[in-house]
Amino acid sequence: MSSKERPTLGGTRIKTRKRNIAAPLDPAAFADAVVQIYFDNAGDLELVAKSIESSDLNFSRYGDTFFEVVFTGGRTQPGTTKPDEGERHPYSIIDCEPTREVILPSVIYIQKILRRRPFLIKNLENVMRRFLQSLELFEENERKKLAIFTALSFSQKLSGLPPETVFQPLLKDNLVSKGIVLSFITDFFKVYLVDNSLDDLISILKRGKMEENLLEFFPSAKRSAEGFSEHFTKEGLIPLVEYNEKKIFEVKLKEMKSALKTQIAEEADIAEVIDTVKQRVKDAMLPDIEIVRILWDVLMDAVQWSGKNQQQNANSALRQVKTWAQLLNTFCTNGKLELELVYKVQMQCYEDAKLMKLFPEIVRSLYDQDVLAEDTILHWFRKGTNPKGRQTFVKALEPFVKWLEEAEEEE
Repeated sequence: MSSKERPTLGGTRIKTRKRNIAAPLDPAAFADAVVQIYFDNAGDLELVAKSIESSDLNFSRYGDTFFEVVFTGGRTQPGTTKPDEGERHPYSIIDCEPTREVILPSVIYIQKILRRRPFLIKNLENVMRRFLQSLELFEENERKKLAIFTALSFSQKLSGLPPETVFQPLLKDNLVSKGIVLSFITDFFKVYLVDNSLDDLISILKRGKMEENLLEFFPSAKRSAEGFSEHFTKEGLIPLVEYNEKKIFEVKLKEMKSALKTQIAEEADIAEVIDTVKQRVKDAMLPDIEIVRILWDVLMDAVQWSGKNQQQNANSALRQVKTWAQLLNTFCTNGKLELELVYKVQMQCYEDAKLMKLFPEIVRSLYDQDVLAEDTILHWFRKGTNPKGRQTFVKALEPFVKWLEEAEEEE
């Protein structure tokens, strides 16, 4: 045996490693094959789905091309929405009527495909992202169809489609400035809310990181709370308008609370704090009753509570009331607001065990500082409507009320 020959074992077959030979990409042939399936089944999506399931087409390689055929009827040119060469069918989403009833079967059809081939969700994301980033290249009617499809996809919980795939591509400046995005998202909201609640919509917006940024869908000239309310009221989406107004209101309350906390922690002059509150009320049009609630919360939050020393807690709370009585008095301008303050004290003492026994002392201190009138205290004692801890607090307040009544009789 020469030195160049390999030694072998008698009767043993030597296996040689096969080389991986990449097949050439041929998306055109794939697209034509899918189009032919549509034609063979006359666009019946149930039959199309069955034919696709039994086919040996390479979906893992041509997933994007498949969804191009589903959406537009054929292949699109790379990086665009323009039709490419090859066969096209007339049963696509873009070719159908712009109604939820007509487009819904396409969503259910895609759901069936994804259940058998879940890896295709990434390809669906790719194609939707590309189309949404290029909405200006579609006709207005075609954009409406895409919006309806997108809304129904979330309504039907299309397998694994993340909201950010939809919302983030829309935020291109040129699309927003032309009003294209606002029109698209309005159609989306309308269709989605047919079968789903506002809470469901907000959940999707949160997952898509858009709940706090809905104004970003608006052109700059209309990007305001007033513009938001005017647009969606006109479109009949009143619950969305009310939700946004509530969110704005909560933000303003939060900002005011934060500003007050800072001033009180820094022991700012009472006159300065009063001016801050008045300005915030004017700018944000906050209702008086909310101001009373905020003031009490902020004042009590600023108290340095002791974990176990009940007397120390009492002293701290009463000191805070006395220090900021002028602030409370400025905004408790009538019996209704004074009664609301008593309810706030009641709820805090009920919910915080360390304050449970302080209710009568706090009420007495508020009376002594001319924040609460005698009539308000007697009204709460006799006709108060909040049941939380009421029986306990009424009993604790009896001696003070008896004193008030005797003083009233003497007068």
